[in-house]
Amino acid sequence: MNPTSTPNTAPSTAPDTALTRRVVSSPIGDLTLLASATHLVAVLWPGDDHARVRVDVGAAVEGTNEVLDATAAQLDEYFAGDRLDFDLPLDADGTDFQCDAWVGLRQIPYGTTVTYGEQAAAIGRPTAVRAIGAANGRNPLSIVVPCHRVVGADGSLTGFAGGIEAKRYLLDHEAAHRADSPGANPR
Repeated sequence: MNPTSTPNTAPSTAPDTALTRRVVSSPIGDLTLLASATHLVAVLWPGDDHARVRVDVGAAVEGTNEVLDATAAQLDEYFAGDRLDFDLPLDADGTDFQCDAWVGLRQIPYGTTVTYGEQAAAIGRPTAVRAIGAANGRNPLSIVVPCHRVVGADGSLTGFAGGIEAKRYLLDHEAAHRADSPGANPR
């Protein structure tokens, strides 16, 4: 998945599908990055339930590659308040509906939130609010594909793979670094 296309919806059978795993530090804990030689496939939280993503996390080998280096650098820029959007080659494995939901997440502007209902309507499925919540819960590319920007109908912070405190941190961080915030210098 990239900003202009949908994520892959079936497991890739290309020869570059061997996964490499790298752990990076962040203000909200260590994040585990998984990538093939050409695409980022997952960003996992400390204690994450690996069953929520359609990636064989256990098969990944420890190391790094260009994709992981770029991801780590862009995450550092994001947490420094210098990056609004990620520019990475993405390959998220999900159903057609999940992929549509994840593409919709990429349309939510930095520093803003939408409700699950608004996200469902934005992808042309206004009655699929619960399904949107389930799809967001399976988002393998946390932070990069910003499911943290989706909140309950009453504005409450609801389910998030990284935990509610991590979601609160990300939303507060983005609010403090939006382009219209005093002193902000985001890309």
